[in-house]
Amino acid sequence: MATITLKGNTLQTAGELPEIGSKAPDFELVKNDLSTATLKDFEGFNLILNIFPSVDTGICAASVREFNKQAASLTDTKVVCISRDLPFAQERFCGAEGIENVINLSDFRTGKFGKDYEVEMTSGPLKALHSRAIVVLDKEGTVRYTEQVPEIVQEPDYTAALNALK
Repeated sequence: MATITLKGNTLQTAGELPEIGSKAPDFELVKNDLSTATLKDFEGFNLILNIFPSVDTGICAASVREFNKQAASLTDTKVVCISRDLPFAQERFCGAEGIENVINLSDFRTGKFGKDYEVEMTSGPLKALHSRAIVVLDKEGTVRYTEQVPEIVQEPDYTAALNALK
């Protein structure tokens, strides 16, 4: 398990992020229209998985805004924002913010993504939500970069995530 903090207080996650060079675990997540999306739906694209606790927090919202801005110029890469928020909340946030360059997916039904990618927090006040992490996959679904953000109220390293695909 990984040790992270929330405003300095120690929390645990289910484990470690997928290993660089490994095949990414498949997933089944919920789209805004309540249909499902799987890893196979993104074949042929690089993926930046922007994983976080809730879009209704300041840093999570900031990461969605920043990746939305950066993703506007990417032609072969999709940014997928993943949380356990209800799809309606994700859609409401993106609509209000004018965010159109990222894809929001929810793990609200089963939490399986959080367990498979080992980002589920297993202790503390945010228990069962996802930690803040980045996983970058190439077009073949191979993990090229990971970042388990050590402090939940800290933003991820956007530049490192984007540079992992160069």
